[in-house]
Amino acid sequence: MTRHPVCAMAYAHPEVLVDTDWIAGNPPGDNRRLVEVDYDPENGYRKGHIEGSTLIWWKRDINDPLTRDIISKKQFEDLMSRNGITPGTEVILYGDFNNWFAAFVFWVFKYYGHNDIKMMNGGRKKWELEGRKYTTEEPDVKPAPYAAAPPDEGLRAYLFDVKRALDREDTVMVDVRSPKEFTGEITAPPEYPMEHAQRGGHIPDANNIPWATAVNDADGTFKSPDELRKNYEPKGVTSDKDVICYCRIGERSSHSWFVLKYLLGYPKVRNYDGSWTEWGNMIGNPVER
Repeated sequence: MTRHPVCAMAYAHPEVLVDTDWIAGNPPGDNRRLVEVDYDPENGYRKGHIEGSTLIWWKRDINDPLTRDIISKKQFEDLMSRNGITPGTEVILYGDFNNWFAAFVFWVFKYYGHNDIKMMNGGRKKWELEGRKYTTEEPDVKPAPYAAAPPDEGLRAYLFDVKRALDREDTVMVDVRSPKEFTGEITAPPEYPMEHAQRGGHIPDANNIPWATAVNDADGTFKSPDELRKNYEPKGVTSDKDVICYCRIGERSSHSWFVLKYLLGYPKVRNYDGSWTEWGNMIGNPVER
């Protein structure tokens, strides 16, 4: 396997990160695909992207168009084929919002069993701060055959998992939303006004550790292992616990899932992608503020 220089920091799985310098010197090819993941590709990928990268549009490509769910195994296989990805392809993701949506796609890749998947540390933010070049030319991609593995349900929490975990001392909930969402003052960030729940607040006994506290403000890169441990351990989010991360619709929580599982090496971490829009809309679910 190709070794990628990332940094001197001792993450549990440093192989899941690559740095911008390495990307700049190692363009995508037949066995390596670079994929940009955007919430808003019109103001991201379409205006300029790293040469050779394809696009995965979070809203269109990763969410089922009808059901409140991620794409199915067949839909995932079709998406991989359109991006020229085979099961053996090395895939490197990067994107907007400090890789927030890239982390969600990373989770989906792992859910369907793609092993060689990485993220570019810092995403678009770091690339642009360094003054690196973009192009508006889209690569000519030849469709590739793809057969996904069965879903890895050990990476995903459902409503019944969360209900069953209430009051369990061996399980800890991590609410990665903003403090105002956690307290119920607001039910969605101002920039996402259509994604409300009927009730504000949080799942009982959840710990509020906003997703963005895991990255450096200056360039969007992940904080050091020691800084990350200080972010989670004082609130009882330790490696001996069964950890369930959630947010509003499951994307921000996938970022924290990535940090806990791959950067800190926690063995039992799940992403509850139903998150607050499911929990806060269900009749009878307990809510704390």
